Amino acid sequence: MVLLAAAICTKAGKAIISRQFVEMSRSRVEGLLGAFPKLMNTGKQHTFVETESVRYVYQPLDKLYMLLITTKASNILEDLETLRLFSRVIPEYCRSVEESEVVEKSFELIFAFDEIVALGYRENVNLAQIRTFTEMDSHEEKVFQAVIETQQREAKEVMKRKAKELQAARLAAAKGKPTARSAMTGFGGNGKSNDAVLSVEITPAESVAPKPSKPIRPAGSNKAMKLGSKGKDVDHFVDKLRSEGTDIVTSSGKRTTAVKPSQTAVPTSGVHLKIDEKIVLTAGRDGGLQNMEVRGLMLLRISEAEYGRITIAVDNDDKLGFQMQTHPNVDKKLFNQDSVLGLKQSGKPFPLNADIGVLKWRLQTKDESLMPLTINCWPSENDGQCDVNIEYELQQEEMELKDVTITIPVPHGVGAPVVGEIEGDYHYDHKHSVLEWQLPVIDESNQSGAMEFSISGHPDDFFPIHVSFGSTKSFCDIKIKDVNVVEDGMPVKFSSEILFSVEKYEIA
Repeated sequence: MVLLAAAICTKAGKAIISRQFVEMSRSRVEGLLGAFPKLMNTGKQHTFVETESVRYVYQPLDKLYMLLITTKASNILEDLETLRLFSRVIPEYCRSVEESEVVEKSFELIFAFDEIVALGYRENVNLAQIRTFTEMDSHEEKVFQAVIETQQREAKEVMKRKAKELQAARLAAAKGKPTARSAMTGFGGNGKSNDAVLSVEITPAESVAPKPSKPIRPAGSNKAMKLGSKGKDVDHFVDKLRSEGTDIVTSSGKRTTAVKPSQTAVPTSGVHLKIDEKIVLTAGRDGGLQNMEVRGLMLLRISEAEYGRITIAVDNDDKLGFQMQTHPNVDKKLFNQDSVLGLKQSGKPFPLNADIGVLKWRLQTKDESLMPLTINCWPSENDGQCDVNIEYELQQEEMELKDVTITIPVPHGVGAPVVGEIEGDYHYDHKHSVLEWQLPVIDESNQSGAMEFSISGHPDDFFPIHVSFGSTKSFCDIKIKDVNVVEDGMPVKFSSEILFSVEKYEIA
């Protein structure tokens, strides 16, 4: 078999991508592709058509054609087998067989084509091997990136030491003078100490640039990067860096340690209050809530000294049975009687420029009716395929869940799932073998929705299902009413934000 070129073209003969495997001029390739639609007008319903010099082997793909151009002397059976392999590669990279999607994934498709054919002759490869070859990582590249991360970490440590030296110098210079530090030593939020309430401002003239550390050359030979290297020294070095807490960045850009996504900045005033809630939930695939825990924390940050002595009035309309707990320095009796958060020693101020946890709450239950979102997945086997129906339902109608992602694992190496009806959008990640069902928002206007898809596999392959979302409404019905000055009871302008997010939401 001698394969001259492979192309994905429209029914009018327009080439979207084309890859020739022998020496051919561009005009020659364009001429062959341009002649193909004219040969299709004969009315014959075959998968190949011949001219005096070449043979066209093709397969319709909706509005496009997968087209191979071979010599007439090539084996037609091998041509058809190669064509099937080419056609199976396309869904691996394209979510839909459309011109725009093929153009977007053109480089990935061409790389895969080169793994199938070399110098006009087909390689003995299958779909799984093609995927492995195109995604192969370099261990030495990982080590190089790990070294860069280590150098950056050393530079940060040098900056921290310099900042501490400057702080010590300023404290020594100000010795004997009153400081702005609050007398509330030991008042902290989230279990952290407030020993560093005084902020240190480093001007550009005072900042000291760290000396760049000498580049660390990884142990081993002086050869160039080797794909698929299995050196034990490399793996040992990477594991050692990871055990020290260094983020190792792979060639695909994925870190080995989880990075919390940054939240959109919220305008803050001199008094800022933040309600941060997280949910941990585990449910069974056949129904039934195994465990649900919601933890919340109210954080206070004061950036102006004149608002140090304040009280915070809240509306606590909780009807679910949350356990409330105030900070030890907060007047618990005042909160229980009047729902007001204030210090036991009202003459002392809150610390400045520090996030102080003043109130926390917790709810643990197995009551299914309290679940924010229920997921029902029905996989059924059908002649070697698995038809999967999955649906969601918003249980708490007053909630508004944003950026909802329902992640369903799918079998690896069997191609992309065929998605039928769907509410919202989806994304198939073939590298991690997951199907992500994405919905921008779920509220009372779309309390329920469903998605259907088919793929080869077994019903157990589609679990566990993971869910992530965010919300600007807290699960515990607690609101910040107002903030007042202790001395005269005058109201204080304050800013607030609410974040309800998922720590773990699993349907196993």
